[in-house]
Amino acid sequence: MSLFKKIMHTLLLISGALALVGLIGYGLFRWNTAADLVTSKGPLPVDFPKDGFSHATLEDLLVRYVDAAGQVDYEGWSASSADLAQLDHYVAAVAAYSPENAPERFPGATDGLLYWVTAYNALVIKSVLDHWPLESVQDLKAPVEIVKGLGFFYKQRFVLGGEHYNLYQIENLKIFGGEVDPRIHFILNCGSGGCPILRPHLPGGDQLDPFLDQAARDFLDRPENLTIDHSQKTMVLSEIFEMYEEHFLTAARAQTQNSEAQIVDYLSLVASPEQVTELKRARDYKIKFAEYDWSINKAEGRR
Repeated sequence: MSLFKKIMHTLLLISGALALVGLIGYGLFRWNTAADLVTSKGPLPVDFPKDGFSHATLEDLLVRYVDAAGQVDYEGWSASSADLAQLDHYVAAVAAYSPENAPERFPGATDGLLYWVTAYNALVIKSVLDHWPLESVQDLKAPVEIVKGLGFFYKQRFVLGGEHYNLYQIENLKIFGGEVDPRIHFILNCGSGGCPILRPHLPGGDQLDPFLDQAARDFLDRPENLTIDHSQKTMVLSEIFEMYEEHFLTAARAQTQNSEAQIVDYLSLVASPEQVTELKRARDYKIKFAEYDWSINKAEGRR
């Protein structure tokens, strides 16, 4: 066999081996991330409207089980078969209708956005309750946890308007898939202590904009999300601002018409007047990001 043929033969063997390894790796990945389909066990809510889309069933539950600090009484909720059934009724409505398969039910400019946000929050709660007790959403794991949270945010799939989505897809394709308003991050709750607080009611229409302003201020008012140390010339921020940095930078640069705007510029756009004064002093401080709190956002005690 000539040297050329030997080289070609060796290359073919290597190519075949690499292809086989790739197929095995792909198969293992597909097995590891194969969807666990989560479905509702109940019918639509009894009073669900013939037109439009109502979040009232979920809102009534949140009023009962979310405390003033935005923490959820999962223990009490999990003990009530009636209220678990009510949540399933809401999940059945989400499964049946969405802005994609029933656009006529979402005529307002904000109706579709609020559907995806509210559905995300509800499905996070359902996931926690379905696996209660949990200490962290990261405790729900895929067979091989390649990425932390794979089992909770990627492997589980839910039906929304007849289509299947995992939580990651709902967030990144539906909520933040188009033009991004970073203030939406402050009303999205992933079931963890580091998340913005859970709010029982999310208003639509003209009320949404001031509501998002307040949600942003509330988030920044919590010291674990924004702390400025003038003596050390440091600023400690929630890791949310690092996870979704591009969202915040894009908004800051668009709103200030400054292509060099930084995270501190975005904070100054949404913070309270008192904090804006402090942020101006801290403009050139070193920014650190607090380690994200993945513990379950559970309220103590039962209702």
